[in-house]
Amino acid sequence: MRVSEGQVTVEVPEQADAGKGENVFFNPVQELNRDITVAALRAYRERSGGETYLDATAASGIRGVRAAADGWETTLCDVDPDAVALCERNLERNDLAGAVRHEDANVLMHAEAFDVVDVDPFGTPIPFADAAVQGTKGLLCVTATDTAPLCGAHFESGVRSYGAVPRNTEFHAEMGMRVLLSAMVRTAARYDIAARPVLSHATKHYARTYLDFEHGATVANDCIDDLGHVHHCQRCLWRAHERGLIADPPAECPNCGEHLRTAGPIWLARTCDPAFADAVADQVTDELGTAEEARELLATLAAELDTPTHYDQHRLCKRWGRGAEAMDAFLAKLRAAGHAASRTHYGGTTFKTDADVAEIRDATAE
Repeated sequence: MRVSEGQVTVEVPEQADAGKGENVFFNPVQELNRDITVAALRAYRERSGGETYLDATAASGIRGVRAAADGWETTLCDVDPDAVALCERNLERNDLAGAVRHEDANVLMHAEAFDVVDVDPFGTPIPFADAAVQGTKGLLCVTATDTAPLCGAHFESGVRSYGAVPRNTEFHAEMGMRVLLSAMVRTAARYDIAARPVLSHATKHYARTYLDFEHGATVANDCIDDLGHVHHCQRCLWRAHERGLIADPPAECPNCGEHLRTAGPIWLARTCDPAFADAVADQVTDELGTAEEARELLATLAAELDTPTHYDQHRLCKRWGRGAEAMDAFLAKLRAAGHAASRTHYGGTTFKTDADVAEIRDATAE
């Protein structure tokens, strides 16, 4: 079948259950991901320059074809010969130039470097992480669709893949994002590279991040200093975080006395640069199919508070035995009590604040 996105029309295989199975070529659910990618590439090029783009796990080639249509010198790579043939047809269909490579993406990324590398595999990106870091000059774009291991729902798999202890909490989507960022930051640091996230979002069962590279041992050390642990109470939903690779949790929850669970090492610093998120939003043009949704998401990302976890009002109110209220009114109460508060992109009833769980309860009481 043929699919049109942005400025291109591509051929993709008919799939009864798109996005699932061993032979995945095209996932229609990720159109928002791809639209934001186009805008992010535009914003990055305007800010930092860059000409070459690698679609490292190309499949149908839609990412690479869209990048080529937007003026990038594009290379599409896949180990599957059917995917390679499809990439070639899709470039030709849109009258675009681009190199198509039939080889293992890890081999290519170890051998050549590109201004921007995009790794969007089926499942975890970790098997490509080392090569991707070495094959990237400036910006590394990464998607992970294995959200259950990332957020701790499949605990052992998450530990094996990401070298961290994930915990399945009520802020599980953010937990997954920060576990992914921790793994990527630690991988880059091994090569004396600071990989700082300038845009990240967890949307529709995937996590997506854009990592800006700076070379040098000192700046890589600075990134390691932004790793640490979150201590979380499953009973009252209190939590705290601390930087450092060695966890030192409190003996019990200071709010209710319950045992705490610890996750980490995870990334504790910003997952987005607000200025870059605004720049990406400025590059969202109306021909993008998800333009309205993308602009709304980017505005929320730019405004999110810089805290490493978020709360869900409905879950808190259920714990407290009281009814939920409109989010604007709820957040207004927090701000009136002197606390910072913002909505988050993780859900309609989620928010970030510098208040702890007891302060939230007291500030929002009737």
